[in-house]
Amino acid sequence: MKLTGKAWKFGDDISTDHITPGRYYHLRSKMEELAKHVMEDADPEFPKKMKPGDFIVAGKNFGMGSSREHAPLALKIAGVSAIIAKSFARIFYRNAINIGLPVLIADTDAIEEGDELEVDLSTGVIKNLTKGSEIKAKPMPKVMIRILQEGGLVNFVKKHGDLAV
Repeated sequence: MKLTGKAWKFGDDISTDHITPGRYYHLRSKMEELAKHVMEDADPEFPKKMKPGDFIVAGKNFGMGSSREHAPLALKIAGVSAIIAKSFARIFYRNAINIGLPVLIADTDAIEEGDELEVDLSTGVIKNLTKGSEIKAKPMPKVMIRILQEGGLVNFVKKHGDLAV
């Protein structure tokens, strides 16, 4: 699975409240509307600048805070193709995989906002097409790639019945 898009850079400790601001919590049953506000507390212009297929690139502890699955789901609905970060809050990481949003762990220091990236989920290779360089992310386990290919855990289980690989 290869993905391409532009990098949007954020720092450490981006919480689920940065991702889906609490003042829009009333939109949780209208996810398309909530998705129009993703990341606006970290960058008020992000929802306007980001294009479907783009990447969020961040530092440590991305997705910290509450265990709301609305945060990764809103990012996916907004069109974010994957998140690349130095580390993730555990519950956010698991929720992202469960809803079909790829998340990769890598040293993101060499990626700058606006860089064009190509990400190979199966090998963990992140090509920075702007700079002509490569970064190696921790490759995703095959079962997680299969879950992502099916669009998330629920779709995977509906199709295959269990997690047998």
